Amino acid sequence: MHAEVQNLFVRIHLLYLAQHEDLTVSDALPKLEERGYRVGEREIKQELEHLTQENFLTAHGDQWSLTGTGIEEYKEILAVLGRVSEELLADSKKASPA
Repeated sequence: MHAEVQNLFVRIHLLYLAQHEDLTVSDALPKLEERGYRVGEREIKQELEHLTQENFLTAHGDQWSLTGTGIEEYKEILAVLGRVSEELLADSKKASPA
């Protein structure tokens, strides 16, 4: 997967993880690796800082938590992902042999 695309998915997953509990880089790393991402601590920290700059997360020392803006953004992402996945999955069923 192209790095920019992976970064987008990592950001989405970080928002997902942050809705369940405050995040640290060391906690997020194994969770992202379990989901198949090849990332290091530096990349995770950069993405967490990017999400903080966008006001989706807020930093508390070495932990990050979801903001109200982050919750709203995550809801919008879920809606878009739902529409995209429906369209892509429907298209893949048409393309696959019976």
